[in-house]
Amino acid sequence: MNIIIYLIAGAIVGYIASRIMKTNSQQGLLLDIVVGVIGAFLAGYFISPLLGIGTINDAITIPTMLVTLLGSVVLLWIFKMVRR
Repeated sequence: MNIIIYLIAGAIVGYIASRIMKTNSQQGLLLDIVVGVIGAFLAGYFISPLLGIGTINDAITIPTMLVTLLGSVVLLWIFKMVRR
């Protein structure tokens, strides 16, 4: 069940991150969502517990969504820089 939550939340956050980074026309929406899911998973799994927020599996709250959004944006930015 945890992986399903990460996939759904990551897809939503990945879409939002692609809009923030304005990369959906350059890389394609599907690629942005996949990178967003990976970024959301990494941030939610590793960064959230370090900040004492808990993971998205504990509860879907504003702080957990912000951390996953930040992870998605950062990973999209890194991916965009590597592809240049």
